[in-house]
Amino acid sequence: STSPPMIICMSRRNNTSGSHYSKRFITYYIINMRLVTAVIFIGHAAAFAPSANRSSLRPVTHLNSADEFVVGVLGDLHIDPRKMEDYETGKSHFMPIFEEAKEKHGNVAIVSLGDLGESKNCDHNPESDSELFAGTSMCHEMAAGFLGSMGVPYDVVGGNHDLEGLDEFETDKENLEVYLKAHGKETPQFCRQIAEKTLLVGMGSTLFREAKFTSHEVTIDQQQIDWFENLVSTHKAEDGWKIFVFSHAPPNGSGLRVLQENHVVNGCCWLNHSNEEQCQKFINLVREHRSIKAWFSGHFHLGQDYQDSITFPTIDPKDGPYPNRGSCVFAQTSVMRAGTSRDGRQQSRLIRGNKDGFEICTVDHQKDGKVRVDATISYRGDTNEVGIYAHEDEAYEHDKYFKVYQPCAGDKLHPPDDGFKRYDVDGNIPPFDVEQDTIAWWYMSCGRALGMLNGNLIEYDSSTLAPLGLVVGADELVGKKVGVINSGLDADTCIMMMDDEEGMEGADCASLAGDTREQAVVMLDKTGLVTVVQPNEDGSYWRKIVRNKMVRMKEVRRVQAAKMWAAELMELEDEGEANVVSSWGPYMTTSGTAKKTAVPGLTAKSAL
Repeated sequence: STSPPMIICMSRRNNTSGSHYSKRFITYYIINMRLVTAVIFIGHAAAFAPSANRSSLRPVTHLNSADEFVVGVLGDLHIDPRKMEDYETGKSHFMPIFEEAKEKHGNVAIVSLGDLGESKNCDHNPESDSELFAGTSMCHEMAAGFLGSMGVPYDVVGGNHDLEGLDEFETDKENLEVYLKAHGKETPQFCRQIAEKTLLVGMGSTLFREAKFTSHEVTIDQQQIDWFENLVSTHKAEDGWKIFVFSHAPPNGSGLRVLQENHVVNGCCWLNHSNEEQCQKFINLVREHRSIKAWFSGHFHLGQDYQDSITFPTIDPKDGPYPNRGSCVFAQTSVMRAGTSRDGRQQSRLIRGNKDGFEICTVDHQKDGKVRVDATISYRGDTNEVGIYAHEDEAYEHDKYFKVYQPCAGDKLHPPDDGFKRYDVDGNIPPFDVEQDTIAWWYMSCGRALGMLNGNLIEYDSSTLAPLGLVVGADELVGKKVGVINSGLDADTCIMMMDDEEGMEGADCASLAGDTREQAVVMLDKTGLVTVVQPNEDGSYWRKIVRNKMVRMKEVRRVQAAKMWAAELMELEDEGEANVVSSWGPYMTTSGTAKKTAVPGLTAKSAL
C-alpha cells in the first residue's frame, strides 16, 4: 500500500514579519515599448521586492492573537508591465489594512488566485514582437515582486495562463519549475496555518501544452487531489479545524452562477471540467468534510456587487431547496486592473475572521479602497454556520453577460422548477418549439441532464445541475423543435437493423441498451428534416470541441504555410486570396469501414 501524501502547513509562529524588505536591493523592470531596462534601487516595502530565494522573503505571521486573522484575496492580476498604475493603487489600498492587522494580531497573509500575466505581447521582449507575456520568467518575477512587496507573506495558485510561456519553454514541466521557483514554492499546492486551527489551502493548475482539450481548463493533477483529500480527512471539523480553500476556477457545484459564454462553450468553467470523475470530486469532498468553511476563486473577471457572487451552504427552506454544499461558502473574486475587467468593476476580497466566524468583504479599487462587508458567517458549532448577506444587489446589467440559468431539481419540500420537462405515457418528451428565451430541462434515462439556455442545448451535471457545456448551438437550434423519443426497439428488431449496417453485423443490442431504455434526442426543422443528437462515446453529450492551444497554433501555422504555397503556385498577388480550408478527424460516420475522409459541407457536398 502507498502512504498518504505528506501534509506540511507553514506555521504562523515561524520567522518574522515582512519588515525586512527595506534592507534588500529592489529590482524591477521598467518597460517602455520594446526597451527593457533593469533598474537598481535601495528601496523600501513600497517597491517591488526581488523574487530570488523567495522562501526566505516570505515570512509567516507570528502569533499575537490566537484566533483573529486577516487575508487579502487578489483575483486574476494579468500584469501588463506597461500598465502598472492600477496595481500600485490596489497595493496602496491594502497596505493600511495589513499594517493595522499586523499591529493588532499579526495573523496576516495574501493569496493570489493566479493568472498573473497578460496573455498578450506587452513589448517586454525586444527580440520578439509576438511572445505572450503570461507564463514567462519575466512575468513570474514581476508578479513575485509585486506580491512580495506588501510586507506580509503571500501564496499563489496557478491559473490557466500561468504556464503560457510557449516561446520560452518547451514543456509544461519546465514552465512549472520556473513558476514555482519564482514564488518560492516547492509544490503547486500550499497549506498555511493563519490562526489557531485555521488553515489556508490552495491548489493550482499544472497543464497547458499537454491539456487534452482546451488549454484554459484549470486542471488540478491527481497528486494534488490526493493531497487535498488527505488534508481534509485529517483536519476534521469535530476537532475544531477550519479550512479556507483557494483555486483559480471554482469547483462544480459551487453555485456561482455568473459565468461567461466562452467558459461554458469551451469547457473551462470548473476545476477539471472535462474529467467527469475529478470534476465532481471537489464538491463531494466539500459535502463530506465540514471543516471546509470557504472556497475563493477568480477566473471569470466579474465584479462582486451582486449576491450571487457569494453562495451559502444552507438557505432558509422557504427560499428554496437545500443546496447541498456542506459547510462551505463559495466566493467569486474580481480583478484589480481596469483593462482586465469584463463588467467595469475593479475589486478584491478581504477575509476578516476569528473564533466566532468570518466576514467576506470587498476592497473597491474604484472607490479609494473602500471596504464593504458583503457577508457575515457565524459558526454554530464545528459543523454548521449561518450566513447573512450584508447588502442587496447593486445596479448590475446582468443581461450583458452569459448568466447561466441553473435548473433546480427540488427536494422533499420543493418541486422541480417550472422548466422541468416530464415524460409522457409513451416514454417521450414531445418536441417543443425552441426560441432564444426558452427554458426547459430534463433527465435522460441514463441520468444525464440536458436543457435549454439562451437558445442553446446545454448539458448539466446530473448531481449539481451546474452547466457542463454546449450540445447544440442556438445558431442551428432556434426556430426548430427538440424532443426526446424512446427507441422502443427490442433485441430481435435491433439485431435485424444492425445486420443491415456495414460493420455492425451481429452486434449485441441487448448489451448496448444496458439497464435503461434507449433514447434519442431529436431536432425537427420546418421542412420535416429530423436530426439525431448523438452522445459522445463516454455517454456525455456536451461537445469538447476546443483543442489545446499548442495543437491549434500548429494548425494555424500549417494553414498559413498552405496559403503561402498556394499563392506562389497560382501566382496570386496576396496570399489572403488563396482558398484554403482544414479537415479534422475523427471520421464522423456510423460505418465500420472508413472509406471517405471528406468533411460534408466543407470539403465535400453537404449531405443536407
